[in-house]
Amino acid sequence: MSVFFFVIFPYVCLTTFVVGHLWRYRYDKFGWTTRSSQLYENRLLRIGSPLFHFGMLGVVGGHIIGLLVPESWTKAVGISERGYHVVAVAGGLVAGLAALVGMVILIYRRRTVGPVFSATTVMDKVMYAFLAVVIVLGMWNTVAGSILTIGGEYNYREGVSVWYRSFLAFQPDASLMARAPLGFQLHALVAFGLFALWPFTRLVHVFSAPVGYLTRPYIVYRSRDDDQLGSHRDRRGWDRVG
Repeated sequence: MSVFFFVIFPYVCLTTFVVGHLWRYRYDKFGWTTRSSQLYENRLLRIGSPLFHFGMLGVVGGHIIGLLVPESWTKAVGISERGYHVVAVAGGLVAGLAALVGMVILIYRRRTVGPVFSATTVMDKVMYAFLAVVIVLGMWNTVAGSILTIGGEYNYREGVSVWYRSFLAFQPDASLMARAPLGFQLHALVAFGLFALWPFTRLVHVFSAPVGYLTRPYIVYRSRDDDQLGSHRDRRGWDRVG
């Protein structure tokens, strides 16, 4: 069963993630949007959206470092395992808590603001459920495994991280995840399930960040007083003609 859960299932989800995005971009370009609801309600959105998005940036950044950067690399640049552990736990909890609080505010807004609730699709609800479970499991793993050491302290950099890198190298070692605590296993499985759902939800807007605005040339506006066409005298709009 470990081969199915930690080899076959992740690759199926990853394939769905890639192919699903290509399909949606090809056949549903007009649906490639967050379906903004800012016009319906702005007060809660201004609080919840920054909390959620900046929190998720911290969460994703922490996962990139924790999963893709081997332990030997951080030691090579002079970062002790204890120092890395303290920064990872503190930063992960702050980022996870911000993302969770922001998401709770956004879900509350969707549930209590009539027009926003009416614009909420079934896939939105499924996406929020998966995302909430992923965040909660991640925070639980941090607290239970690193602070409370329930079931003994577990170094994910020697297990989960090595499995993830072997998975990306198409040489997955399912035994590494089979030996991980249940919380880490569930966290990985639900996260891959979220990746499979990703192309069919509003999360596609992550790949539509307006980066081009940083390099786009300025739009030059010309005053009506400049370069009058022809030689006629400029007149007020209510002046009589003739």
